[in-house]
Amino acid sequence: MDFALELVIVPVSDVDRAKAFYEQAGFTLDVDHSAGESFRVVQLTPPGSACSIAIGNGIGGGEPGSTKGLHLVVTDIVAARDELVARGVEVGELRHIGEGGWLAGPHPERSDYETFADFSDPDGNYWLLQERGYR
Repeated sequence: MDFALELVIVPVSDVDRAKAFYEQAGFTLDVDHSAGESFRVVQLTPPGSACSIAIGNGIGGGEPGSTKGLHLVVTDIVAARDELVARGVEVGELRHIGEGGWLAGPHPERSDYETFADFSDPDGNYWLLQERGYR
C-alpha cells in the first residue's frame, strides 16, 4: 500500500500576498477556489514536486508562520538558490555541517543531504533547500 503525501497546508495571514510570493518563487498555481466569504483554498506546487501546498481561509488551524522546516530537495543547490534570488526571493547563504558546526558554502564533496539554504514566506513559514543527487 502506498501512502503518498500530496498536500501540506501552510497557514498564512494574507492569502493574496502569500499566493504572489509563492508564484514569484516559481510555484505553479493549481487551484484558486472560493466558496463564500469564509472559505478559500489556493493550491500551489513547487517545480518538479509531487507534493503541493495549500494556503487559504477556513482550511486549517495553524497560526500564520508556524510551518517550519519544509524541505525542497534539489539536485543543484547553487543553481536553485541563484534561481530563487533572480526571482526576488531572499535566500540565506549556502551552508553545510562540518566538524565544528555550520560552515559557509556547499559541502566540499557535494554529498547528498549535506548542503542547505533557507528562505521564509512573508508570514515567516520557514523553508529549507537541501541538495541530493548533485553528481
